Amino acid sequence: MNGPVSVSVEGLRVERGKATVLANISANIPQGRITGLLGPSGSGKTTLMRAMVGVQRISAGTVTVLGRPAGDPRNRNDVGYVTQAASVYRDLSVIDNVRYFGSVHGGSRDESHAVLAAVGLSELAKRKAGDLSGGQFSRVSLACALVGKPRLLVLDEPTVGLDPVLRADLWSQFGVMASEGTTLIISSHVMEEAAHCDSLLLLRDGMLLAQLTPAQLRENGRTDDLELAFLRLIRESMEADGGSSVRSRDSGGSRPPGGSRGREAS
Repeated sequence: MNGPVSVSVEGLRVERGKATVLANISANIPQGRITGLLGPSGSGKTTLMRAMVGVQRISAGTVTVLGRPAGDPRNRNDVGYVTQAASVYRDLSVIDNVRYFGSVHGGSRDESHAVLAAVGLSELAKRKAGDLSGGQFSRVSLACALVGKPRLLVLDEPTVGLDPVLRADLWSQFGVMASEGTTLIISSHVMEEAAHCDSLLLLRDGMLLAQLTPAQLRENGRTDDLELAFLRLIRESMEADGGSSVRSRDSGGSRPPGGSRGREAS
């Protein structure tokens, strides 16, 4: 891969009990680009993202983030992570939540209002976070991550539950951030969102099927339909693999147990 690399993953393996969640994953994430982690639920997307931000216990391999081991305290102000479960204070207003997280990173009041506008929450700035809808609550969490202006932003399915207009607005904002130098890693199980990414990591059953661009996926899948192209790659990999999967080989076909949020391995 040409150009600077923000995240380097080498031979990553994650196990839970007798189940293998990720098997020998190796990939480089380019700096200042949008990289999509795509695959069906249970493919290992969340586990891979947790390994990248340094909160996942790994069994083998290495993960290097911004030139340092994943989880290095020196990366604390440079890496933003938005999980599927929003991490905000329900008893504070929207703006107070963003200002609090902004103050941790030395942000200003103007920056707090700017990120609220970016996620479409300006009109709800004084509303208590606990009174918001699920989609609005998730956007508060995203705003809290954006206000720190991280060099690397890791987003676990940030558009789930959002209407099409807001989803399009967010992807536009992600594109602006990437153009300004931020590296974004965004997971999704919606293949149409792959078109917004510069690079794709395609996962299935804990294995990396391919790292390629949307254009390459269309070419390899012999169709302009990204979902159909991905399905064809899956079928071809299964045929080449004799129809088996990493989990069936390593653990008798058992699924790894879910995490505390019930979607740990998604």
